[in-house]
Amino acid sequence: MSAHPQDVRRIAEEIVAREGGYVNDPDDPGGATNFGVTIHTMQRLGLDLDGDGRVSAADVKRLNRDQAVEIFVRHYFDRPRIGTLPKVLQASVFDMYVNAGTNAVKILQRLLGQMGQGVTVDGIIGPQTAGAARAAYDMAPDHLADAYGIARRNYYFALADRRPASRKYARRRDGGKGGWITRAEAFISPRFHLSDAAFQERVAQWD
Repeated sequence: MSAHPQDVRRIAEEIVAREGGYVNDPDDPGGATNFGVTIHTMQRLGLDLDGDGRVSAADVKRLNRDQAVEIFVRHYFDRPRIGTLPKVLQASVFDMYVNAGTNAVKILQRLLGQMGQGVTVDGIIGPQTAGAARAAYDMAPDHLADAYGIARRNYYFALADRRPASRKYARRRDGGKGGWITRAEAFISPRFHLSDAAFQERVAQWD
């Protein structure tokens, strides 16, 4: 079951809006980024926008919103075959693929394994993963999207546990939920959002 192309484009536009403009944060392994498109992605795709024979931060700065949407639709939705997943998963897996690459699929594959589906954790959506996702959806149609969103949130927390430099993406300076957590919870039903107290308890070990 594949999302309608207009739906996919709308999701990509929402991702671009969420990602924001040009940043080059030394703590972000992605390096120079514009609208969520990293310099590594642009180098991989050979996007030399200023025609100087190399792909650098200057090219990242020149990237516009429409080009970013096109990159996401083609290389982060179509190419990884996210459209073969149940529709309830597509927006969240797409958003996570932009943010975390093949880890988005590995998170899903581990979840499917926990739900009793035999699937290889390889970060690739092939017939096995697509079939397992459909079987899991048939088993728990009202819960699969939330389960994936919660698994995303847990992935971000684990990343921040391991890498102190990344904690600013999970917790704001004022102590509230950071961008990673609010991003995951955008795809989780409100009843499964962490309360402020539960969030503080989860990140207390970071102090």
